[in-house]
Amino acid sequence: MLRREPASTLVFRLISGFFALTGAIVCVFPFIVIISGSFTDNMTILHKGYSILPRDFSLEAYKTIFKAPQDILQAYLMTTYYTVVGTAIGLFTTTLCAYVISRNEFKYRNNVSFLIYFTSIFGGGIIPWYLMYASVLNLKGSTLAIWFPALTSPFLIILMRTFIKDAVPDAITESAKIDGAGHVTIFFKIVLPVLGPGLATVGLFLALGYWNDWYRSSMFSTSSKTWELQFYLYNLLNAQTAIKQMAQNSGLSHITELPTESVKMAMAVVATGPVLLFYPFVQRYFVSGITIGAVKG
Repeated sequence: MLRREPASTLVFRLISGFFALTGAIVCVFPFIVIISGSFTDNMTILHKGYSILPRDFSLEAYKTIFKAPQDILQAYLMTTYYTVVGTAIGLFTTTLCAYVISRNEFKYRNNVSFLIYFTSIFGGGIIPWYLMYASVLNLKGSTLAIWFPALTSPFLIILMRTFIKDAVPDAITESAKIDGAGHVTIFFKIVLPVLGPGLATVGLFLALGYWNDWYRSSMFSTSSKTWELQFYLYNLLNAQTAIKQMAQNSGLSHITELPTESVKMAMAVVATGPVLLFYPFVQRYFVSGITIGAVKG
């Protein structure tokens, strides 16, 4: 016999479902407007504003972005390279560091943990950071300067350490030591196999950080061949704005009609498209990984 749920439970589900649906619409609505704006004529946006559906359909924004397909393809390839290499190496270093400070037998784990946490509160500043990579390490102009500084962060190390302590009880590692296993064996054969959600969560944070970055290219790139996608689009937009400003000052009205507003929307679509395709594959791991330590039991 099926048990009938109390009326209060049904009311709670309806209210929570309503707020969840409202939140989803609020999150999706801006991106719908962005897509619509990217396919709308630039003058229509300037005079009538943005809309949910494209008005005066136009592909000028995308034609402007892909006017030099080899350049944007190069930017895509470099960003993919930075993302794949940085995420892979960053996952390994983050997990290895988190494993070390999660071991009770490591004598200096509290001191090391404090130093890691301290860097999340206090930093040397942008000038010493730049001088370290550009002058001391002499990495300016190399691709290493783009992906190396973002390999890990205190937040990701602490997150992974928490996941390791919850997913791998001390009793398991102690049993493995009794059987003669060393830390290398424990790390690769016991710890890593159960870190799926944690690796997916940290990997997503790292990948998004690399994909959305433009700042390191502006600091260390000396050639357009090493530009990240975001920095390439940033420079393209700046060039459009500069040309439009010069045309206004010179009285060239036909150049002032460059699709700057619709280009901004198209840039957002071009930059976020691959992320939207990738995210559903790691979403379930991300949700379970980000809530590690939220509920004990």
